Amino acid sequence: MKFLRVLKNDNKIYGETVQHAYYPEHESNFSIKTVFSGNRTFNIGKRKLDLYPENFLAIKKGTSYSSTIDSSEPVNNLAISFSPSFLSDFNRVQKTRHPTLLDEPFQDDDFQDFSFMETIFPFSGDMKYNIMHLKEHLEQGAPDDLLLNEYLHHCLINYYKVYNKEVVDKSEKLNFLNSSTKVEILKRLTLAKEYIISNYNKKIELEDIAGHACLSVNHLLRTFKQAYGQSPHQYLIKTRIDRSKYLLKNTNYTINEIVDIIGFECPSSFIRLFKSTNKLTPGKYRLVS
Repeated sequence: MKFLRVLKNDNKIYGETVQHAYYPEHESNFSIKTVFSGNRTFNIGKRKLDLYPENFLAIKKGTSYSSTIDSSEPVNNLAISFSPSFLSDFNRVQKTRHPTLLDEPFQDDDFQDFSFMETIFPFSGDMKYNIMHLKEHLEQGAPDDLLLNEYLHHCLINYYKVYNKEVVDKSEKLNFLNSSTKVEILKRLTLAKEYIISNYNKKIELEDIAGHACLSVNHLLRTFKQAYGQSPHQYLIKTRIDRSKYLLKNTNYTINEIVDIIGFECPSSFIRLFKSTNKLTPGKYRLVS
């Protein structure tokens, strides 16, 4: 199924299911990208980001990027592009504490890209619930602009919460006094996180992650643990386990096939780790999911 809705305020919602596609390099307004099956690869400068159903990608206004889909299974993806005026108004309302300020004039560039960092974020909770319902409405018919804009408004509210949790709160956990240093270190840690997510099923060396983030190994280990509460290796294992949960719930792959897909070498070690994390064996998890 393929659809494109351009609302009167220039918000756009695009969705399609495809196995092979190439989206040439271009710029867009602030946008949120999701996939509900398979994966889509984004290229932003020298960064290569693989997007899976467990995550969503936020891209700033003016960022140049391209993407590809090359999959043995259909990839169901949905993208939302927010108009600058819609974002400016949202940001102004979020920041305004005095009702008398609500009628003050504002400019579209007051929004200033909504955030200082674009990256992959966890796709779960209210954020996922809201976008899934938006997608269902679009697939079932043609709801009016009013309803769609309400969903997009709540999407920004939920993104704001995720951003604060994943960026603002994590930067505050870094043991540096200078705020600009915290921002720079978190940007580099974000590169490390993206590298792990995009290469989770490969043999990853600590030196590779550190090099990708432009940090020394020791600096990576210390600051990654401060920000994310776990080591890069623990983050990699969690990423693999989360991917296995999706595959167990949504595909017919055997346990051994899933072990191979997510990059584990030994089925028994995977089963042991899965059970210790989820209190269920993979087989039982599949039955109750």
